[in-house]
Amino acid sequence: MNDIDAWVWWLVGGAALGIGLVVTAMPELGMLAAAGVAAAVAAALGGDIVVQVLVFVAVSAALVAVVRPIAARHRSQRPQLASGVEALKGRQAVVLERVDASGGRIKLAGEVWSARALDTGHTYEVGQEVDVVDIEGATAIVM
Repeated sequence: MNDIDAWVWWLVGGAALGIGLVVTAMPELGMLAAAGVAAAVAAALGGDIVVQVLVFVAVSAALVAVVRPIAARHRSQRPQLASGVEALKGRQAVVLERVDASGGRIKLAGEVWSARALDTGHTYEVGQEVDVVDIEGATAIVM
């Protein structure tokens, strides 16, 4: 065990953390793996064990402090390209059959949809333009 240089042990640890990243999909393990590689570089450059551990801790903390907020911000953003029923929300449609709280028909994105008024007291007549607020099943909620 004394025959193996410290940098090799750091690389083995980094590789183990990288495997853990692939198996668990926890990005924190990837950051720790990168810190292990940085500690291996410090060991290869002749740093003693204290320097190696400090490099590992510093790089780990820096990566977690920088990468996690960026990842959280990206995770909370809505996708820029909406698809499916999400793409229909907010679009305009034309009333084909009178729409009220009990139902009706609209033409939305070139297709005929069943529709219901969001406001139960409001009625939309044939030819009026309405905004799609939500989609519930196969029914568009309009206002």
